[in-house]
Amino acid sequence: MEERIIETHKRYSSRINLFQRFGYDIAKERDFIIEKAQPIEGKILEIGTGKGYFTVALAQKGFHFTTVDISEEEQNFAKMNIQYSGLQEPVNFVVADAHKLDFPDERFDISFGINLMHHLDRPLKVIDEFLRVTASGGKVVISDFNREGFSIVEKIHQSEGRHHHSGICTLNEIAAYAMGKGIQIERFDSKCQDLIIMRKRIVKK
Repeated sequence: MEERIIETHKRYSSRINLFQRFGYDIAKERDFIIEKAQPIEGKILEIGTGKGYFTVALAQKGFHFTTVDISEEEQNFAKMNIQYSGLQEPVNFVVADAHKLDFPDERFDISFGINLMHHLDRPLKVIDEFLRVTASGGKVVISDFNREGFSIVEKIHQSEGRHHHSGICTLNEIAAYAMGKGIQIERFDSKCQDLIIMRKRIVKK
C-alpha cells in the first residue's frame, strides 16, 4: 500500500480519536443517521464528501453511491481513506458545486447532506438542488451538529487556535422551508446531531 494512503489514514484516525476525547463519537453518530434513514436503497447521493467520515461509513455498510464535493483536495483525502479500507469500488467521486449540480431531475432515490449545511453561504439553494435531484417518493436526509455538537467542535478548533464557522441557517429554518414546499418532514436527534428526513410525495403522471 502506498505510503501516502497510510499517512492519510493515520491523520484520519487521529482526527476521529480527537473528537472522541472531546465527547463526540463519530462512528456512533454516523450509525445513528444511517439507522434513522432506513430503508436505504436505490440510487444514493451524498453531497459534501469532506474528509469522508460519512462516505466511509456508507461504504463500510456495503452501499454503492455517488458522493459530491466542491473541493478536489478534500475528496482526495476521502478517496485515500476509502482505498485504505479497500472499499473504493462502490463509490463514485464527483467534484461539483452543490448549488448547481450536473445531474438530471429525480436522478437519485435517497440523498444525504451530513454536517454540510453550516458550511454553505446559500443553504436553501442547495436544499432546492437536493429536492430537484431526488425522485418523487424518495428521501433527503439532512443532519448537522446540534448545540452540543457545535460546542464540542468549537472547543476542538479553539484547542488548535482556530474558529469554527457555525453557519447562517439552522435546521429549523431548513425544515420550515421544506414544509413550505409541501415536503413531509421527520425529525430526530442524538447526543450531537439534529436530523431531518424530507420525504417527497409520489407524483402521479
